[in-house]
Amino acid sequence: MRKTKIRSITLVYFSPTRTSKQIVEGIAKGIPGGSIRHLDLTPPEAKRQEVQEFQEELAIIGAPVYGGRLPLDAVSRLQRLKAKDTPAVVVVVYGNRAYEDALVELRDLAVEAGFKPVAGGAFIGEHSYHTDETPIARGRPDAKDLKNARDFGQKIREKMRNLGRPKDIPPLQVSGTYPYRERGHRTEAIAPVTYEEPCIKCGTCAAVCPSAAITIGTLVMTEPDLCMLCCACVKNCPTGARIMEHPRIKKIANWLSANCRERKEAETFI
Repeated sequence: MRKTKIRSITLVYFSPTRTSKQIVEGIAKGIPGGSIRHLDLTPPEAKRQEVQEFQEELAIIGAPVYGGRLPLDAVSRLQRLKAKDTPAVVVVVYGNRAYEDALVELRDLAVEAGFKPVAGGAFIGEHSYHTDETPIARGRPDAKDLKNARDFGQKIREKMRNLGRPKDIPPLQVSGTYPYRERGHRTEAIAPVTYEEPCIKCGTCAAVCPSAAITIGTLVMTEPDLCMLCCACVKNCPTGARIMEHPRIKKIANWLSANCRERKEAETFI
C-alpha cells in the first residue's frame, strides 16, 4: 500500500492575538522531521493574496472562535486555499467559554478546499476581552496547553505513519452541528478607542489590525464597521492607550469573567 508522504508541514493560521499561532506551532513541535513554513492569514493583505496551493505536505490550520463560529475575516481568507487530498489538522482556539460549531465549520472549510482532515482540536487561549479587571483565561495557552499541543502532535505523527493514500483517509468526526449556529449581529458600531494623552502614535495598533480598521494621523482613527473586536490593538499597545470601553463589551467581559472561571482543557479528535 502506498503510504502518505509528508515532505513538509505548513502552519496556516488566522491569529490576531497570536494564540492560534502558538497552538499550531506547539502541535508542529510534536511532529518532528521535514521543513516547516508559515502561512499567516492575519494581515489585511492576506485577503488579496493569490490562491495558495498545497501538495504533499501536512497542513495545520488554526483559527480563533468568536461567538461559537469562525470570524468572517478568517473564513474569506481560508477560502483562498486550494489542496488536492492534502492531509490537514484543523484547530480552533477559544476563550474558555465554548467553541460550539467553530471546529466543524473549520473542518468543512478544509474539506471544501480539497484537504483531508486527519485530526482536529479545540484549545483554549486568553479571551480577547480579558483585562486585569475582567480576567478570562489569563495567559493561555500556558505551559500545560502547549505540552498538550505537542502531545497531540505526537499522536498525529503516529496516525500518519499508519495511513494509506491521502484520498483514502476516512472522514474526520468532530464536535459541532450543522446547520451551524446563527452568527450574532451587531446592532451598533463598536470598536476600541484611543486615549490621546498616553498615545505616542507608534502605529502598532494599525500594524496589528487584521481588518485595516485603524489609521494613524494627527489622531488615531478607527472605522467601527471594519473592526472585528479581536482587541489585537488593545493587547499590543505599548502604552495602554487603546481601550475597549464600550458598555456592551464591558458587560460581556464581566459576565465571562464571573461565569467562565473554571479551567477548561483541550478536546482533540483523531
